[in-house]
Amino acid sequence: MATRIRLRRVGRKGQSYFRIVIADQRAARDGRFVATIGHYNPRTDPAKVEVNAEQALAWLAKGAQPTDTGGGDPPPG
Repeated sequence: MATRIRLRRVGRKGQSYFRIVIADQRAARDGRFVATIGHYNPRTDPAKVEVNAEQALAWLAKGAQPTDTGGGDPPPG
């Protein structure tokens, strides 16, 4: 099972709030997950991110990969 570290959306319409979870890469965005390691609130100024670093490092050591959100610089060319 290939696992990913990604965001799971919770909250009402227009009141988004995200949990940082470990999930199978084939699972739906808000579907089944293995563990919750933190949360992210983009509505605060500045955005609030809380992650259990110990759990995150343990999952990275087990082979979990962070998802590519598409942010950052575009590819060259």
